[in-house]
Parts: sequence; C-alpha cells; structure tokens
Amino acid sequence: MTVSDEQFFRKESHMKAFMDKDFLLETETARKLFHDYAEGTPILDYHCHVSPREIAEDRRFENITQVWLGGDHYKWRLMRSFGVEEKYITGDASDYEKFCKWAECLGRAIGNPLFHWSHLELQRYFGYHGVLNRKSADEVWNLCNEKLAQPSMSVRNLIKQSNVTLICTTDDPVDTLEWHKKIAEDKSFDVKVLPAWRPDRAMDIEKSDYLSYLDELAAAAGMGEINSFAALKEALLRRMDFFASMGCRVSDHGLEYVMYAPAGDDEIEAIFLKRLNRMKPTHEEGMKFRTAFMLFAGREYHKRDWAMQLHFGCRRDNNKPMYKKIGPDTGFDCINNDAPSWQLAEFLNALVTTDQLPRTVLYSLNPNDNHVIGSILGCFQDATAIAKIQQGSAWWFNDHKTGIQDQMTSLANMGILSGFVGMLTDSRSFLSYTRHEYFRRILCSLLGGWVENGEFPGDMDTLSEIVKDISYYNAVKYFKFDL
Repeated sequence: MTVSDEQFFRKESHMKAFMDKDFLLETETARKLFHDYAEGTPILDYHCHVSPREIAEDRRFENITQVWLGGDHYKWRLMRSFGVEEKYITGDASDYEKFCKWAECLGRAIGNPLFHWSHLELQRYFGYHGVLNRKSADEVWNLCNEKLAQPSMSVRNLIKQSNVTLICTTDDPVDTLEWHKKIAEDKSFDVKVLPAWRPDRAMDIEKSDYLSYLDELAAAAGMGEINSFAALKEALLRRMDFFASMGCRVSDHGLEYVMYAPAGDDEIEAIFLKRLNRMKPTHEEGMKFRTAFMLFAGREYHKRDWAMQLHFGCRRDNNKPMYKKIGPDTGFDCINNDAPSWQLAEFLNALVTTDQLPRTVLYSLNPNDNHVIGSILGCFQDATAIAKIQQGSAWWFNDHKTGIQDQMTSLANMGILSGFVGMLTDSRSFLSYTRHEYFRRILCSLLGGWVENGEFPGDMDTLSEIVKDISYYNAVKYFKFDL
C-alpha cells in the first residue's frame, strides 16, 4: 500500500514545517535572539545597485517578472544551468513565459539560496506561503500581479515596509546625481538615499572606451581635457567634492585583485600618455597605474573620512560570445583564484606608513581567502575605530547559508565578530531586503548554537547588543551616517 504524502508527513510529525517563522533557527536561544532582537531592527543597505531614478519616480511594476527577473543575473545563471533557452531569460519571450520558466526552474532548485530568497520575498511582500514551481506558476503570477497593482507596492513603499532607513547606491564619478537630489528634496520620503563613489571606469586604463570616458569625466569636472595623470586626479578631486556635497561617505572598488606595483610619478605619467596616444599599456604598466590610482584614492578617502570598500577576486565576462551579445553583468563572471595576499598587505602598508589608511572593508569572492583576510586585517587595526579594517560580508557566490556561516565563523576566529558591519543586498531588486532577514536568521542560529553548546554564556544583555549591532548599529557608526 502506498502511503499518501499527507499520511507520511502526519506520521513524520517531528519534521519541521517549510520555511515557517522559525526557519533556520535551530535552538531556543537562536529563536529568542531573532524574534526579540534581530527581526525588528531596521535595515541599513550600505551597498546595492538599485536605481535612484526608480526611487525618485516611485516606480510601479506591471508584473512580477519586471521586479523579480529584470537585471537579476543570479536567477539568469540558475536558469541557464537548468537548460532554459536564452529567449526565456534575456530574450524576447513574454514576461509571463519568462516567469513560468523561472517557476519551473525554482521548483527544482533544492539547496540553492535563490530558493530561500525567492520564497522569503513571496511570503513577506505577497503573503504567499506556498511553494513556487511549475504547478503553482499561474496561481503565483496572478496573486503577485494583483498585489503589485496596489499603491503599497510602489518602490518607495517597498522600501518603507522593509524598515530600511538608508540606502547607498553605486555611482560613477560622471553621474549628475540628479535623482539623489530630487529624493533629498522630497520631504514626503524620509529614507536617505546617498551616492557611493565607484570610480572603476576611471581606473580601467586598458578598456577600449577609456579615452571617451575621460572626455565624459572632463566635462563633468568642468575641465577642458584630461591630458595627464595629474589632470585625472584633479578631475576626480572635483567630483569627490561634488559627491561629498550630496552626502557621500562611502567609496567602492571592483578589482580582479588588490595590486601593489609602485612606480614614480614620471613613470605613471608616461604610462598615461601612452594610453592617450591610443597605445595599450602592458600588463605590468597596467598594474603600476592601478596601484598609483588606488594609493591616490585611499589617501583622499582618509582625508575626507570616507570608508573604502574593496571588492576583489572576480574574473568577469568569461563567455565572450555571450558578453558580446548581451553585455556585462549578465551572469558570466566567476571566482578569480589569483589574488596574491602579499600585494593586499603591501597596499595597506603603503597607506598606513604615511598615516593615510582609511576605514576599509575587504570582500573577496574567493571563500578560500577568509583566513587570509582575517590575518591581514589584524595587522592594521588601531584605536580610531572598532574593527577599522573589516572583512566584508559573504559576497556574491558566497551569500548562501554555508558561505555566510563560514565567513562569520572565520571572522570570529581571526578577529572580532561583534564589530562586524553585517549584511548588504548588493542587489538591483527592491524585493531583496529579505536577504537581511536571511542573514540575521543565520547569525542568530550561529550565536545560539555557540551558547547552547556552552561556548559562550547565555548573557542575553550582551547577546542582544551583539545581534542588534551586527544587524544595523555597527554600520551606522562605522560609516558615520547621520541617522
């Protein structure tokens, strides 16, 4: 006789319910820490890629595909792994067809964090506590689209109902920041939306569009032309002044790895002139230029009291035919295993030697770098801040349960977890704030396990402070936001 699913699960009553209120909270201490302290703490999203224009205009989405699948290369990558045709990912299929393909894929994505993220979003924003798969696709499509038609689901209302107090977008030095200005002037919206300085294009001297970018930068800085490295630095200083006037307190850099190949001013000027003359620098020349650029930037951040974020360990645009077809940030990046730790240490050392090392957050895409980062950051801490040099949260291919646990465990082993600035969405979606909930559940589970295993006292006063600090307050203090 075959036992029905219902009979089986009734018999196996000890089995936990699917993603209920105690999802991932494995101990009584974990449940108390999350529900009493982490769950209601506000969100500070200090690094993301959402559009400030969509916030300023309070965009409304016509359907769930627009808000869920548009621009989300995490989902695109999973769909390709499931064998979905590109037509249904970034192609000309209808939004409904794309959603149905995603539903079919998600229903089979056991063990993938997207399964958890997606269902948290369905629960929190749409009140749907079922499972999205091929069978339920129509039900979820209709439910979500009916909900999205309500004013409560506009971009600003999504942010507000997520309990977000501040967002840092990611902005190029040439950006006018016009949308940030409009948001700041609109007193009906009290969430701060601040720019974050991301000057990668100004540093990418090898890129084919570099010279045209210099023209854009010169125009933005009010300069006739950028005809030297000294002029480039002057243009960047002018734009930093502008960003600072708009509330910027955070910089961010996307790097293959942190390079350290020092060179004199004359040599850097010669390398820059070579590029102005439309000749491509050698790899060694590129390393020297990037080193000079980053040292200049780091010193300036220290002067301005900005925090410096370094995202490294990524090799981008690996599938060249697809890159040529649909461009960057579409799901074809991977972990770069070539990130020499001595160069990172030497770079930080060059800044600290002249007392110009800013508060710095180090993120590596390679999880094997956890202990390396932990050992390096311990060399450069001082009394100017708790955890002045931070290991950033588990990033990109690591922001799943295992990766988050490993990153925090390594940080606790090698440094001070209680000083950690916590989670960020690093997302282009306004539904991604549940990633903070996902992170907080894992944090509380980790701490609760240590307490119940007798590895830390059950001192709820201390534990509650640690949980709230990592969830929110450490980031407020560290980045020196006025909240």
